[in-house]
Amino acid sequence: MARLLRAATWGLFPWRGYCSQKAKGELCRDFVEALKAVVGGSHVSTATVVREQHGRDESVHRCEPPDAVVWPQNVEQVSRLAALCYRQGVPIIPFGTGTGLEGGVCAVQGGVCINLTHMDRILELNLEDFSVVVEPGVTRKALNLHLRDSGLWFPVDPGADASLCGMAATGASGTNAVRYGTMRDNVLNLEVVLPDGRLLHTAGQGRHFRLGFWSEIPHHTAWYSPCVSLGPRKSAAGYNLTGLFVGSEGTLGLITATTLRLHPVPEAIVAATCAFPSVQAAVDSTVHILQAAVPVARIEFLDEVMMDACNRYSKLNCSVAPTLFLEFHGSQQALEEQLQRTEEIVQQNGASDFSWAKAAEERSQLWTARHNAWYAALAMRPGCKGYSTDVCVPISRLPEILVQTKEDLNASGLTGSIVGHVGDGNFHCILLVNPDDAEELGRVKAFAEQLGRRALALHGTCTGEHGIGLGKRQLLREEVGAVGVETMRQLKAVLDPQGLMNPGKVL
Repeated sequence: MARLLRAATWGLFPWRGYCSQKAKGELCRDFVEALKAVVGGSHVSTATVVREQHGRDESVHRCEPPDAVVWPQNVEQVSRLAALCYRQGVPIIPFGTGTGLEGGVCAVQGGVCINLTHMDRILELNLEDFSVVVEPGVTRKALNLHLRDSGLWFPVDPGADASLCGMAATGASGTNAVRYGTMRDNVLNLEVVLPDGRLLHTAGQGRHFRLGFWSEIPHHTAWYSPCVSLGPRKSAAGYNLTGLFVGSEGTLGLITATTLRLHPVPEAIVAATCAFPSVQAAVDSTVHILQAAVPVARIEFLDEVMMDACNRYSKLNCSVAPTLFLEFHGSQQALEEQLQRTEEIVQQNGASDFSWAKAAEERSQLWTARHNAWYAALAMRPGCKGYSTDVCVPISRLPEILVQTKEDLNASGLTGSIVGHVGDGNFHCILLVNPDDAEELGRVKAFAEQLGRRALALHGTCTGEHGIGLGKRQLLREEVGAVGVETMRQLKAVLDPQGLMNPGKVL
């Protein structure tokens, strides 16, 4: 066991067999031919441009290309690829849509990138049990398009059209999390190829757990609350292996299918925007709305810099001021009560330009603009990269940290904005940085580390949804402590004794 723990700690392993004489970027011909024998020659590439496309995500982390990219077509091929790499000591990097923000796909030790996007089937839809099984190439938008006439939908919505298995791997969240939860709340089962090629079903093969009598309640019952009624699956069978792999960021295995919890489409939906005289007023309104038990589905904060960027990029016409975007789901009668109570609360905090959007087209424009906030921010400083922080704190500490962060941002001299899922206590500073300017990049990283430590001091977390990746490993150590990190290392060593799965990430 000591040897395994050392391996997991170092994360550096000599390549053997096919690749023992080759440097990074030079996989030997026999090994490449072995890859082609598994997936076919047209599904393997060692071209520089392809490798570089797979060695970066949306983050500021520099490109670290793999030595080869392969596109398996089914889980059997993924299993054979993993076994081949395992026997030869070659690192494995899973790849979905490449929309991560923490350098999770950077191949810091080279190796083989396994692009899973060709596996894009919806394998099983269980309408009565509110569940669906999808392969890793299925994105959230593709799934909801498939579900459009079913009366169900999948609500977890990070800004990008990410792959659902990739969202499970990073523990993703989104604007709907305040009502419907994150990926951790909506993943029922995972099919995982372990580093040596063995196949694991984390909750047992084919299990998706009937949700009991809730599936027979009319979808538009006024008091229906999806986050509560579709609560935890009813199983007490051993360790929660599903929870272990959700958020593992490709460091424990390759997720080749995920079973997801679906939710009823609401009878009625209304969105709203309101501007505030200050960050404090906007965030105070958020806390008061939640404390008043208004069952808001979405509540997003955008500071005045972000609002100006969204107005320009998405052709909105909102006030350039700290702003809340809100959305409510339920029956017509329930919505009237929610809207009335919310309007009273925000007006008490000085809200202005309060407007409702009931038509689907208006709501779509509003939330498309919110989901495009990352790209709107990038447009503020063309040619620069975006650096997104990602802290989350208890809702009672949200006003304190947001106001202080806004003051720090204004004083920093950096170009940036604040946006976030404030209903969960989660927010981001999107900072624009010239990656070739070492001094500016250093200031951005220092700002992010200071913010992460401030969140930890307020009993929060250094990452609400983006994950650890390359950039937050030290903050993870500070968050969970020495015993927590050592326990994670032990789990990693048991499942991945050679340290081949996405090395250099998380730990």
